[in-house]
Amino acid sequence: MSTVTSSLMRLFKVSRPISWVNTAYPFAATYIILGGKLDGLFFIGTLFFLIPYNLLMYGINDVYDYESDIRNSRKNSLEGAAETKKFHPTILWTSVITAAPFSIALILLTPIQAAAIFAALIFFVIAYSVKGLRFKEIAFLDSITSSIHFVGPMVFAVAITGFQPKAWPFALALFLWGIASHAFGAVQDVIPDRRGKLQSIATMIGARATVWLSTILYLLSVVVVAVQGGAALIIALAGLAYVANAAAYLKVTDKTSANANQGWRRFIWLNYGVGAVVTLSLIISVL
Repeated sequence: MSTVTSSLMRLFKVSRPISWVNTAYPFAATYIILGGKLDGLFFIGTLFFLIPYNLLMYGINDVYDYESDIRNSRKNSLEGAAETKKFHPTILWTSVITAAPFSIALILLTPIQAAAIFAALIFFVIAYSVKGLRFKEIAFLDSITSSIHFVGPMVFAVAITGFQPKAWPFALALFLWGIASHAFGAVQDVIPDRRGKLQSIATMIGARATVWLSTILYLLSVVVVAVQGGAALIIALAGLAYVANAAAYLKVTDKTSANANQGWRRFIWLNYGVGAVVTLSLIISVL
């Protein structure tokens, strides 16, 4: 295998391909549902949020989380990479170089309000991990910032298409879902994070309280969607799968927090199943 091919494969792993759809889909679906067309802006935005955005987000995270990641058994799997320090400059430069042209195009091609939202989104992507800001180590702000990473592409599409009021309940639901998901994901790392002197929502309030918070937020997200009626009821029913997945760990303790990894792995695949239901529901609502 050539050096270039090897580097590309490593960068591919860093970008968490299993999570690409979680950022591209909110933008693409929202853009089309709210009246956008299959135009240049749609394809530029969708492609950006599919690959460069994830490489930027997870690449920066992997570089600045290196010392803790090499001690985490979950890394070097579908849950993340743990690349050597020697490869870190390649990750950072490639992340910036691939994201820059898309970012410039999206800022120039969209209204000023949308461009400002996009710029803020990129800031939160960087601020989550980079040294000096490290929002991921500020309890509660860590989950809020992580959620912005996923609801942000949707809000960007809402801004491009004119801030239609009907979109906001669904944006709120996705925001609550994002906070719940990050918090639930933090539970499995309570012990290694404390050993590494890393702060998170889970290390601050404990594993059990975090799972309860996550479950409640998932349920609130479901309720927000359900009250929209129509095809949204189908999406809400599918969303109950997240509630059930988190609720299975309501009795978890800090000592048994690593067991939540099973639920986190189910969560990763739930995104595809629930995503399929969302897609069918959107098609039904349009027909």
